[in-house]
Amino acid sequence: MTSPEPAQEASAGRPDGDVDVLVIGAGITGIYQLFRAREAGFSALLLEAGDGVGGTWFWNRYPGARFDSESYTYAYLFSKELFDDWRWQEHFAEQPEIERYLNHVVDRFDLRRHIRLGARVTSAVYDDSSGEWAVATNDGTERRTRFLVTATGVLSVPYFPDVPGREDYRGESYHTGLWPLQPVDFAGKRVAVIGTGSSGVQVIPAIAGEVASLTVYQRTANWCTPLNNAPITAEEQAQLREDFEAIRDILNTSPSGFLHPVHDRKTFDDPTEARLAFFEKMWTSKGFSKLTSNYVDLTVDHAANALWCEFIAAKVRDIVEDPETAERLIPKDHRFAEKRPPFVTGYYETYNNPSVELVDLKETPFVRVTKTGIETADREREFDIIVWATGFDFGTGALARLGIRGRGGLPLNGYWEDGPKTFLGILAVGFPNLFFPGGPHAAAGNNPRYNGDQVDFITETLVYLREHGYDTIEVDADAEERWTKMIDSGASLSPFGEISYYFGSNIPGKPRRYLLNSGGRPKLFKEIKRVYDNDYKALTLSRRSDGRDRGERRADDPGQAERGGGEEEPAPSVFT
Repeated sequence: MTSPEPAQEASAGRPDGDVDVLVIGAGITGIYQLFRAREAGFSALLLEAGDGVGGTWFWNRYPGARFDSESYTYAYLFSKELFDDWRWQEHFAEQPEIERYLNHVVDRFDLRRHIRLGARVTSAVYDDSSGEWAVATNDGTERRTRFLVTATGVLSVPYFPDVPGREDYRGESYHTGLWPLQPVDFAGKRVAVIGTGSSGVQVIPAIAGEVASLTVYQRTANWCTPLNNAPITAEEQAQLREDFEAIRDILNTSPSGFLHPVHDRKTFDDPTEARLAFFEKMWTSKGFSKLTSNYVDLTVDHAANALWCEFIAAKVRDIVEDPETAERLIPKDHRFAEKRPPFVTGYYETYNNPSVELVDLKETPFVRVTKTGIETADREREFDIIVWATGFDFGTGALARLGIRGRGGLPLNGYWEDGPKTFLGILAVGFPNLFFPGGPHAAAGNNPRYNGDQVDFITETLVYLREHGYDTIEVDADAEERWTKMIDSGASLSPFGEISYYFGSNIPGKPRRYLLNSGGRPKLFKEIKRVYDNDYKALTLSRRSDGRDRGERRADDPGQAERGGGEEEPAPSVFT
């Protein structure tokens, strides 16, 4: 793809490229933030490191990559016309269709001229004297902005385990999160896939029929259940369009951001026969409904969870013909939903293929990567291709690599040395006018719905600042402390265990802190409402003139008194 023509979005009297709102990341969240900022009348620019838009759905183009949230629930809901004119082909769309959709959105709303592709951010530094952010990219360009929105995502920094010899391997090597634009030729090749998380269990069955041999290296088995994907019929397409308003209302208010109805019973309310029939219904249901529409005590009652796990284990033993392989594929170290549950198509069946081998790294530990393959404790195997399906530096990984420095040169990495501290998962003390929707302390459900809530709050806040003559916003330290304590104290109530990457457990040396919002979407809604109802008193809003603060209103200030002395006057706005 080629870069678009230069955008004409600069504010009057400001250099080309200097804007009111600068967004980093052209994924689902960043595109929506760019749309909302432009719609609200702000000059805006989006910087994207990749050569195309899509974020996760640009980089993760490996065979089998697809949604595990229903396509129409993951998509944008801000325009009925957009909803009507895009016809998803499957309930769970594959990566190429997702990428086409996001390009369609960008072009339909004339956003491409406000996007710079191939612009990897190398630093973002707050200038105390001007109240602006200076954002540098890999080509040496520096742009300045009043408000910086880092929509860099939680799954955007691929993780390679630190194993000896990885750089010495002479064959082809790919990470699922950094897949090349040109398709990889697997035909007749000896292939290794390392990892059986969400991407590994998608790519394994997708390539098994092409390769000469496939060896799967598993560190930890996961509770995989069927995705149960299918084409969307013409009748279903018509019904989706007819139900748009109802769908949008449910998705905009649902605690999980899904359409799935909540069950009305606990596990032991049903006798054994009825419970097994319900489990069978769950097994054949679509995607996340196995978690969101299952018995209501599934994630809080260990005995209830154990019964569902027994049901899944029986299914695995029934599908996988070799008993030893089946047992290796059944988790022994965690309950269902203590790690993000993957949803699969033909995954377990793949192990009935005689050319597919499962290597359990707990039984035969990893020794090293050689020039020609992989050596484990039992022996060395040679490969033409190694696929690293080893996950991501979740939550804070991308933000930690942007070179962010706030007031007084405060590095974000240093401030978060012991784990993230945020307010609403959007703001942090010491970083004025910086927002990071979809980052740490964000979604515990269908990500675009929660991240969209954050973008809406950011946009409405920027409008509020403009209307009231403020141009700097900082979170109050007490508000940040209350929110972060809620996250940390609620982590023990989360269904996810500390072995999950939601605690950063997959990254050596990373602080073990819960990286999602343990209060969920209802807590986000409640706190945002409190901010609105209390006229933004959880935040410090200030005016600037000639590089000096002209006035501010703090969280403990019931009024809007000027603190800088002199006569009160509206500050000149940086907004167009």
